[in-house]
Amino acid sequence: MLTTKRQQIILSILKKQLNATIHELSEATNASISTIRRDLEQLEKEEKLKRVHGGASYIQTKLYEPKLEDKQGLNEVAKEQIAIEAGSLVEEGDCLFIDAGTTTRHILPHLVGKNNVVVTNAYHFVDFLLRQGIETYITGGRAKSKTGALIGVQAEDSLMSFRFDKCFVGINGIHPVHGFTTPDPEEARIKRMAIELSREAYVVADETKFQEVSFSKVADLKKASIITDLNETTLISALAKLTEVRVVNK
Repeated sequence: MLTTKRQQIILSILKKQLNATIHELSEATNASISTIRRDLEQLEKEEKLKRVHGGASYIQTKLYEPKLEDKQGLNEVAKEQIAIEAGSLVEEGDCLFIDAGTTTRHILPHLVGKNNVVVTNAYHFVDFLLRQGIETYITGGRAKSKTGALIGVQAEDSLMSFRFDKCFVGINGIHPVHGFTTPDPEEARIKRMAIELSREAYVVADETKFQEVSFSKVADLKKASIITDLNETTLISALAKLTEVRVVNK
């Protein structure tokens, strides 16, 4: 069977069932395991699939966005470790932007006592920040219950009146070619603006966000440093060519 035909069959199988083992693909194409491995390697370089242990998965551009309550409680240990690292970067008197998100929420307790000024588009962060005596500004905009974020033209207009020492932004996808991505174009604009308005920009993301691609691009990887719990050496090496990656211990 010609290589192009075999690879078409591989992609067709993955598109239909999203994941497949090397053995399944070998049987479907009547090709050897070593041949399938070479096909998967080539197709991954062409960004047509993602190799996983024992097989491959289909790359989808993600429009789906989980609800805030569905994300609460997921990867809590990793998120807290990331938050500790993020908090260690915050200096006395810094002016900060803290993005809406479940990982960024973990950063808030690590700001206590540092005399910071915080701007946020997360309406559910405000109560905690005020109770801790942290000077807080909240953007205007339309309240989005799914993520707890304020978005839209009013949010963007109010954000433009600030400049930040540092920002901490949550993200849905990190990819060496497609950069930082998120499902909602309006949220993407807020995140992009915060990065552009900050002297130092940080994206906080656990290992599940890597090699994922969502619908709306936020920025190229070189625009922000990444704080993550990822421990996959090869992926860190690939991303480190484009941006700084700070890895926290699991």
